[in-house]
Amino acid sequence: MVQAKTWVLKQHFEGFPKDTDFELKLEQLSKPKDGEVLLEAVFLSVDPYMRPYSRVRMQAGDVMIGTQVAKVIQSNNPSFPVGCHVVGQCGWRTHNVSDGSDITKVLDAWPQSVPLSHALGAIGMPGLTALYGLEEVCAIKPGETLLVNAAAGAVGSVAGQIAKLKGCKVVGSAGGDDKVAYLKELGFDQAFNYKTVSSLEEALKNASPEGYDCYFENVGGPFSSVAITQMKAFGRIAVCGGISLYNDTTPQTGPYPQLQMIFKQLKMEGFLVSRWEHKNEESLKRMLTWMQEGKLKCKEHVTVGFENMPAAFMGMLRGENIGKAIVKV
Repeated sequence: MVQAKTWVLKQHFEGFPKDTDFELKLEQLSKPKDGEVLLEAVFLSVDPYMRPYSRVRMQAGDVMIGTQVAKVIQSNNPSFPVGCHVVGQCGWRTHNVSDGSDITKVLDAWPQSVPLSHALGAIGMPGLTALYGLEEVCAIKPGETLLVNAAAGAVGSVAGQIAKLKGCKVVGSAGGDDKVAYLKELGFDQAFNYKTVSSLEEALKNASPEGYDCYFENVGGPFSSVAITQMKAFGRIAVCGGISLYNDTTPQTGPYPQLQMIFKQLKMEGFLVSRWEHKNEESLKRMLTWMQEGKLKCKEHVTVGFENMPAAFMGMLRGENIGKAIVKV
């Protein structure tokens, strides 16, 4: 018998999450049966989507949802030998028994020089989200101008770099001077701190007086209302997230974008990364090559200790991280 530590959602979040919304529990796991493997978590991910998904995908008492990089420590499944590493939808657990249906082996070509934690970031779900948002939703083209908000986060920082690789002008918005400095290191053409500018409208105009062809939306709310007015005709908006809305107890209202969308003939499309799952292996290989060539960089905000999962999650929602927020067990 193996004992797993788990973090459960003690009660649904009301407003911003609190320590008392989580509970650390122990779970007894049986030995893996035929076709099953026993996993031990190495790195766990904390991501913005967990906040809204907890309301629609979870009940009080459920183990918190989430992805991890884990090591196979016992195996009765030849597809996952002992010692290999996998990415799994195992939730906030230190150990898990899987039949293989909810795990994927880390790429065979994964180089030793690239930390395995990047399988939760730039060479994982956030990186794929950035790639598909640009290629599949925005259909971005060389010479176009892209606006990215939450641009120093796990998704936004990769989206900006991919757009630069494709020959685009990139403008990024972030919530701190240190984050703005990071965006400039990554090669963003323009970057600003939305918390300190006197006028968001003027900041967007100054960064790109001619407007924006594409907008990678991670924030929603008032930022979106202003940004939509700066779009060029036939602009495309990929709606990836709306982190400014996730902790509201009263839904935000207006302004409403319909007239701007009609007059400028804009396309706005929400998307989930899983839509293009059939492309993941090829896409991850592309991004891994970019990273090895020095064309794709990523920073991590690492919290040590499984006991600190809630603190890492809440810190990420407060914007304390630059790049990908992960927990090292």
